[in-house]
Amino acid sequence: MKILFHGSNATQFRDGFEAGLNAPQTHTIRCVSDDLDKPGERESFAEADIIIGIRLRAGDPVPTALRLYQAPAAGTDAIDTSCLPAQAALCNCFGHEAAIAEYVFAALLARHVPLIEADKQLRRGQWDFWAGRPGALRSELGAATLGLIGFGHIGRILAERGRAFGMKVNVMNRTRPDTALAFDEYFPMQARDAFMASADYIVVTLPLLDSTRGLVGAREFAAMRPGAVIVNVGRGAVIDEAALYAALRERRIGGAIIDTWYRYPAAGEAEAEPSQFAFRELDNVVMTPHMSGWTAGTMRRRQQAMAENINRLDASKPLINIVRAPLA
Repeated sequence: MKILFHGSNATQFRDGFEAGLNAPQTHTIRCVSDDLDKPGERESFAEADIIIGIRLRAGDPVPTALRLYQAPAAGTDAIDTSCLPAQAALCNCFGHEAAIAEYVFAALLARHVPLIEADKQLRRGQWDFWAGRPGALRSELGAATLGLIGFGHIGRILAERGRAFGMKVNVMNRTRPDTALAFDEYFPMQARDAFMASADYIVVTLPLLDSTRGLVGAREFAAMRPGAVIVNVGRGAVIDEAALYAALRERRIGGAIIDTWYRYPAAGEAEAEPSQFAFRELDNVVMTPHMSGWTAGTMRRRQQAMAENINRLDASKPLINIVRAPLA
């Protein structure tokens, strides 16, 4: 089969990819640019049996022979399914949840264990955090409540990690999770006010869909505890951009840790402002450039999942992680 890695993001998964294929010698593999502007790239795109990529839109060549569009990530919101041929499946992959959990708890622990500040002070001969000194007492993460919006791959591992720290874990999800899973209290989506008021840390893990866009807005921020912190490792637009900025600027919530944004660099750009608002001027937000799930382990696990789907397609077996099944 003709396998095509489309764009710079997908091409990062190319090196060593064949190791997961059952019969690599039966496939041809090519990498093409984001803009498909090099000789023969548009023709290769149109002829591909399998495309690995993160973006499909009107104006791209029509891949008439396509059997599988495989996203090398969980999010598929930049893939226009109306551009897929009817016989093609759209699949995604995960493998990033352990990395994201480490990111989240590194950020939360930093609010309770001031290692960096204590180090800076002691290098200056200052002992402000010395045990027993007035004002040196610090809080413990285990005494806080973790609120999870969404309980998929990321939410479940965050719940497990939170429980390991002794945290109470509350979950808001469309459906009630299995009671055998690690959480303390379930809130249906229509109980958002009560859920937002129930936790010290609210973590958004949802994908961007019509039903999730702007899910967390001014009303939800008004319901949060004054010192509570919101964390976004899902998709930026699940949180209303203007409402988030206003809540932080006016200090109506305790703070934010934001890894997923509203604007990203275009192809070929190295820099871009992540929002129309000046979050960079606020001292109660930690800003990171969509890095939470990007580790060597994530890449390896996703390579394995994508190769597994190609092996299954080659053997006429059911695919995994189907986002849209073939329509014909």
